[in-house]
Amino acid sequence: MQFDAFKFRTMVMNGDDILRKYPDLKVIWERDQKLKTDPRITRSGAMLRKFSLDEVPQLFNVLRGEMSLVGPRMITYGELSRYGEFRDELLTVKPGLTGVWQISGRSDVTGLERAQMDIDQVRTQSFLRDIKLLVLTIPAVLKGRGAY
Repeated sequence: MQFDAFKFRTMVMNGDDILRKYPDLKVIWERDQKLKTDPRITRSGAMLRKFSLDEVPQLFNVLRGEMSLVGPRMITYGELSRYGEFRDELLTVKPGLTGVWQISGRSDVTGLERAQMDIDQVRTQSFLRDIKLLVLTIPAVLKGRGAY
C-alpha cells in the first residue's frame, strides 16, 4: 500500500544538489541510504533526528491505518529492490514507527542488516514481541545512539 508519510522536514530543500557536490558521500548514500555526517541536514533537523522527533507526525499515519506502532521500517519504492526475493513478504505487513532495527543501533546498522532485521521481524511477529519492542524503544530514543 502506498501512502504519504508525515514527517517534520529535517533537510534543506535542495538536498540532491548539495549531495552532488560530495561524490564520496553520494557513493555511501547510494550504498547505505544513510550518512553519518550529512550536509543536507539542517541544525534543527539534526536535533529532531537525534531523538526521533521528526517521526512524531507519523502517529497520524498510524491513526489513519496506514502504519502500525511496531513493524518493519517504512521503505520507499526505490528501496524495494534491496529486499530481493523477500520483497513481497515484507509488503504483507504495515510499516511501523518502531521495530527491531530502531532499537538495534538505528542508523549504525548497514542497509543489509536493516533488511534482514525487517524480514526477521515479519516472520517472528507477535503481540508480546511488539510490546517488548515498544518498551525498548524508549531508552533507545532517549540515548539517541545511532540517530543521524
